[in-house]
Amino acid sequence: MKENKIAILWAVMAAVLYAISSPISKILLNKIPPTMMAALLYLGAGIGMSVIGLIRYKTGNFKEEMRITKKEMPFTLAMVILDILAPIFLMIGLTKTTPANVSLLNNFEIVATSLIALFIFKESINNRLWISISLITVASIILSVEDIDIGSFSFSCGSVFVLLASICWGFENNCTRMLSVKDPLQVVIIKGFGSGIGSLLISFVLKETATNFVYIIAALLLGFVAYGLSIFLYVYAQRYLGAAKTSAYYAIAPFIGAGISLSLFRQLPTISFVLALLVMIVGTYFASAERKEDLSNSPINQ
Repeated sequence: MKENKIAILWAVMAAVLYAISSPISKILLNKIPPTMMAALLYLGAGIGMSVIGLIRYKTGNFKEEMRITKKEMPFTLAMVILDILAPIFLMIGLTKTTPANVSLLNNFEIVATSLIALFIFKESINNRLWISISLITVASIILSVEDIDIGSFSFSCGSVFVLLASICWGFENNCTRMLSVKDPLQVVIIKGFGSGIGSLLISFVLKETATNFVYIIAALLLGFVAYGLSIFLYVYAQRYLGAAKTSAYYAIAPFIGAGISLSLFRQLPTISFVLALLVMIVGTYFASAERKEDLSNSPINQ
């Protein structure tokens, strides 16, 4: 019982830590270009988690875990490539739309992950998840439409980039699932350094770099907290709560992020935002309920 309570705290903390990424990234993007920002976030995760791994090893708290082998290399490589593309798309989206919108649109990752699992990995989807997919898609469209006129629709460029990021992360989730029984610290470090270095090379090629030392350090720290530590806590929460309950607790992240963004930037939510929020809440509920029923046999729980 005590372990479960601690695991719930880990899951909620993972959600809170990830939730701060969009609003804080929006501020840092004033001085750091999108591609370099994406690189720094993942490099921060890789560096931070490497330090934690070293401390655990030196203090004797190191625990032997299953290591990634050659058999998992295709999924590992795909994970890294997708983790290069997704945050770049997300950072570009953040420069073109509000962080509150970005936080809610992150929920489209549920849709992308589910449909990719259905069509590529041949997983089944029950009625509850279909309802969730439909509602989250409708909410995402509401957030993405810039102008609603009787004669025409204009889609927000920023929202489109965020949706592209969600699709990339949907593919990435399905690849990472193949590594779910492996050492979570190793997975996060590979994600961090692989995707971070890849994005950094792209930023140098595009000549999108920054020299503001304070902002660079802040971005690295944000990456460690919002990406590295969040993923690490999430994976460990899964081991005690199972994938279903952990996902349900983590589903609050987009809503926390939206709340922080509205408060931090002192923005009044629009009617379309409120409508999308309500639809998204219902859709997320159905997704969490689906997971409770169907994901209890996740490999990480076995």
